[in-house]
Amino acid sequence: MKKPAITEQPIHVILADRWSSRAYDPTQFVSQELLLSLMEAARWSPSCMGDQPWQFIVFNKKDATPWTQALNCLSIGNQNWAMDASILILACAHQNFSNNEKTNRWGQYDTGAASENICLQATSLGMVAHQMGGFDVEKTRQLFQIPSQYDLMSFIAIGYPLAIEKVNAEALAKEKEARKRKPLREIFYTNQWGEQSL
Repeated sequence: MKKPAITEQPIHVILADRWSSRAYDPTQFVSQELLLSLMEAARWSPSCMGDQPWQFIVFNKKDATPWTQALNCLSIGNQNWAMDASILILACAHQNFSNNEKTNRWGQYDTGAASENICLQATSLGMVAHQMGGFDVEKTRQLFQIPSQYDLMSFIAIGYPLAIEKVNAEALAKEKEARKRKPLREIFYTNQWGEQSL
């Protein structure tokens, strides 16, 4: 199922087509080649001083035990649909710069940009991606032995979209809900805070 954004101004088709679907085909798996393509997209994301503060942990459904452990870290609501995704990716952000160990206040920002690169690359490859903040951070940290200097930012579910005729009625209603965004005039100012130009 596709659900392109209804935009006020033209944007690139990849940006318009990216959306956070919850309907995954549980029978299709992301190949190692395409997984590496997703990671390559993250690798080339911009970051402050080129520090690349992100670290991703990939859980492949074919590796049942760690994948299930990761799934069980998600909130129940997220588990209900993410269980059909092919891979789960945990995005982590280093709190300090690698060259001097000073606080990197842009680390989370940069990790978010790298995560979005993953989602856009997934879209370009005919997959869907959904980023989730609903997960147990401490359980995840302990289970996967993540060092304390990393902030756990999100899980990303990635897989192939489920054919619309196979989506159950309740899930289909959610999938068909209109995509909503604030009007363009509400998200930026010109020259100073509070000055709108549209």
